Amino acid sequence: MIIWSTLTLVWAYMTAWYLFSLYKKRNDIADTAWGVGFVVLSLFCFVLNPTIKQLVTFALIFVWGSRLSWHIYKRNLNKPEDYRYQKFKKNSYLTVFMTQGFLLWLISFSYIFSDFNFFWFNYLGILVWVAGFSFEAIADFQLKKFLQNPKNKGEILQSGLWAYSRHPNYFGESLLWWGIWLLNLNLTQNWWTVLGPLTITYLITKVSGVPLLENKMSQDPKFKNYQRRVSVFIPWFPKK
Repeated sequence: MIIWSTLTLVWAYMTAWYLFSLYKKRNDIADTAWGVGFVVLSLFCFVLNPTIKQLVTFALIFVWGSRLSWHIYKRNLNKPEDYRYQKFKKNSYLTVFMTQGFLLWLISFSYIFSDFNFFWFNYLGILVWVAGFSFEAIADFQLKKFLQNPKNKGEILQSGLWAYSRHPNYFGESLLWWGIWLLNLNLTQNWWTVLGPLTITYLITKVSGVPLLENKMSQDPKFKNYQRRVSVFIPWFPKK
C-alpha cells in the first residue's frame, strides 16, 4: 500500500541523514535534506505510478527541491550551526529528523495519491507552481545579493519583492505547494489531500518560518517600521 511504502521510505531517508548529522556534529543539515527528500519521494511515486501527472510533478519538485537544498547548503557552508537547532542537541533523531520526515510525508499527500485523469484545474496548478517558484527563487536571490553588499550591514531589505511582503520567499514556497496539489487534484477522489498544502502553509505562517524570523527581528527599530508598512506574508502594496 502506497501510504506505508512512502512512509517507510521517508523514515529510511531521514534516518540516513540523522546518522550523517552525528558525523558532522550539526543538526541543521536537516534543512538541506528537506528539499532533496521531496525529490526522492516524488521519484518513488512516479516509479510506482508512472502517469503523466506524476512525471510532471517529479519534474517540478526536482527543480524546486534541488534549488532549495543547494541554496541552503551554500548558505550554511563554513558557518556555525543554525541557531534554531541549538536546543535540539539531545534526542535530535525524534525532535528534528523524524519530525521533519513526518511533515515531509504529510505535505507530500499533495501528490502521493495522484491518478491519471487530467482536468482543466490540473493545468492551472502548473501555473500556480510557476508563480510560487518564481517568487521564492527571486526573493532568495534578492536577499542573497543584499546581504553580500557590505554597505547593507544592519539594514533591512525593503526593495524588490521584499517591498510587498516581509517574507516573499516563504509565500512563494507555500504557493508552489498549492500548485502541486492542484496539479494532482481529482475532486471526486482525493480532495482530502488538501492536507498537504495546508500543512506547509501552517508551518510557514504559524510555526517555524515567519514567527521565528519576526521574533528575531522584532527588537530592531528599522524592522518595526518595516512591519508597520509591509504585508507580513501575502504580497500587497505597502503603506505610506
